[in-house]
Amino acid sequence: MAKVFQILIFLLLFTFSSFAQNFNGKILDKANGIALENTAIINLKTLDTSYSNTYGNFKIIEGGKFKIKRLGYNEEIVDIELSTFKIIELTSDPAQLNEVIITANHLPKLLKKSTASIEVIDQSQIQRYNNADFSPILNSTPGVFMQSGALNTNRITIRGIGARNLFGTSKIRAYFKDIPLTNGSGETTIEDFELGSLSEIEIIKGATSSSYGAGLGGTILLKPKYNFGNSTKVSSEFTVGSFGLIKELTNLNIGLNKNAINFTHSITASDGYRDNNDYNRNTFTLSSKHILNAKNDISVLASFVNLKAFIPSSLNESDFINSPSSAAFTWGRSKGFEDSDRGIIGLTWTHQFNESFQQVTSIFTSFRSNYEPRPFNILSENSFAYGLRSRLLGSTELFKKNLNFTIGGEYFKDNYKYKTFENLYEDFEEGTGSVQGDELSNFKENRNYYNLFFESDYELSSRTTFTFGINFNRTSYDLEDKFEVSDNNPDQSGEFKFKSIVSPKFGVSHALTDHIHLFSSISQGFSPISLSETLLPNGQINQNLKPETGWNYEIGSRGLLAKGKLQYGISVYRLNISNLVVSRRTAQDEFIGINAGKTRHDGLELKLDYSGLSSDKLKINTYINYTLNNFKFDEFIDEDSNFSGNDLTGVPSQVFNLGIDYSFNFGLYGNFNYRHVGEIPITDSNSLYSDAYSITYAKIGYEKAFGDHFSLNFSFGINNLFDTTYASQILVNALGFNGAAPRYYYPGNPINYYAAIRLNYVF
Repeated sequence: MAKVFQILIFLLLFTFSSFAQNFNGKILDKANGIALENTAIINLKTLDTSYSNTYGNFKIIEGGKFKIKRLGYNEEIVDIELSTFKIIELTSDPAQLNEVIITANHLPKLLKKSTASIEVIDQSQIQRYNNADFSPILNSTPGVFMQSGALNTNRITIRGIGARNLFGTSKIRAYFKDIPLTNGSGETTIEDFELGSLSEIEIIKGATSSSYGAGLGGTILLKPKYNFGNSTKVSSEFTVGSFGLIKELTNLNIGLNKNAINFTHSITASDGYRDNNDYNRNTFTLSSKHILNAKNDISVLASFVNLKAFIPSSLNESDFINSPSSAAFTWGRSKGFEDSDRGIIGLTWTHQFNESFQQVTSIFTSFRSNYEPRPFNILSENSFAYGLRSRLLGSTELFKKNLNFTIGGEYFKDNYKYKTFENLYEDFEEGTGSVQGDELSNFKENRNYYNLFFESDYELSSRTTFTFGINFNRTSYDLEDKFEVSDNNPDQSGEFKFKSIVSPKFGVSHALTDHIHLFSSISQGFSPISLSETLLPNGQINQNLKPETGWNYEIGSRGLLAKGKLQYGISVYRLNISNLVVSRRTAQDEFIGINAGKTRHDGLELKLDYSGLSSDKLKINTYINYTLNNFKFDEFIDEDSNFSGNDLTGVPSQVFNLGIDYSFNFGLYGNFNYRHVGEIPITDSNSLYSDAYSITYAKIGYEKAFGDHFSLNFSFGINNLFDTTYASQILVNALGFNGAAPRYYYPGNPINYYAAIRLNYVF
């Protein structure tokens, strides 16, 4: 790895010294740093107009005051001097979201021209709720559902993928900019990241992103904050709320002409609604971008999270109804918790060779240590990962038609060590909590994969674009059992190597009019198997276990209606999954994986945003999102049980969101959000479903500027306005042990409140 760093630094120094600055500035999307091409730079004195090139660079013949104009973005008036390289950032216009540039496949394009279902969650959507919880934000997105048993207990599904995972999120890939947040076993955690450090979230739904490893469910891309400009901005936000919620968030942005440095620190503490529910998190996030010249820039990203959170776990039906604030008995008695430190750091270098070719290379590393006492044992784990991701972006002509493409690869390796120990809490008086005993197991895993990918957009005509992509993946695990071998503990060491997997994708986008676009796609994806799922009861690795694979078929449309006031998006899809991996529980903390059949995911997703009133005094925006899930076990036989034709467990039948945002010119603003979640199958036999429920959120705030430097923002919000009783997370197919009833339910929080005050100062 050291040699990789040395080579990269040499190339950086060589490149920086080899190219002169040929432009006067660069235009970027403020939220995600994407270079904006074909942006008009209008001299307000002479009315001469120039345009930015493919990589956002522009050149002018004389300095002065200029209007910067691009469809989908708010106009800016800026001063530009010939002697200074100027970075100009444009903010997207929420009323023109389909005109915004996305980079979901590394090929910058208009959202409306995408051949995949992609959702962009911008700052206005992130700020609709309190800043301590991801779940209401993601649950307002069609096709995405986040179950949240606690701030540290979550499961994200996209189009039903990952719903059967018992704990946490799997089969969905996630990246913080170019740094993978998904570990070598396909498990993802994003909820520990600070929402206040994000500028935007892009979600690619379905197995349509060959550039990110062809994940079966989709990919979540977190975009960090940083802003250019010759100013330093400091903001401090303090939030208090129900159940002892206290959060402090500080953000420092140093904006220079060609450098943007953003530092975010947060402390979040909560007693929680339930017993044994204390939560304490400390985060540090650094993101910066440095424009070295017109051809080169580097970005640095670093994040550190310290977390200690107690675990109330799930409840049986009786306790869920009669005592929802209680913790599961054994978890409360043992005072189960997780105590973890995790960090990531990455460096990205972007170099523009010429008008047609650009390369982007990232190197990254991450670590995680965790100590987690559970009633059945105590888990101690450590992981260290590193990797390299590089791609070449190009544009050329093929048969006199434009062809844009990206080709590259990603290598990821992590070393994971974990031990379990006896938990002797029952041998001590009540209130002592967990006490570590003898060692029960000791494992070391080496997990690695590499992806090679190619993706292209070919303009068949001015209105029709064809997309082709392909991903090649190779994944392998190496397990070393370091515990003493005995008759009761066979040696579980071994290797598991997936066969090479090739995943193609095809898509077409066609503009019926300037404002209405159709798209369709056919794509394949897969999900890796965790090493623990490959272990058989006798300790040997099941070499015959196959990864889940699936084909996604989709057709949809997005565009503008009602004279541009109504933005819409609709898609209908079928996702067929083969080699369904089922986690069969053999003991309280033991599972084995088996291939048990196929599932069929038929769905409809609808999104409407209506800017009905937009004046100088008042702006009102309403939105409706609807998700219809018809997910079935197409073929599912587990031992003597045949569940074929049953509803897929863990996924609501439908999710409906209705909301309104409003803001007055004198500073008053707010929103109202209503969500209905349909019933969820809990067992594979469909003998038990959770009840459908509706939950309402409301927020009101006031923002006031005092001069050019200081502003104040105060807000007050209510979650679960009508005090609905509901299960915020379901543990599918739970089993009862020693005569105890199965614990299926995580109670959702009752009505709760929060208030926040934010101070902003610009130097």
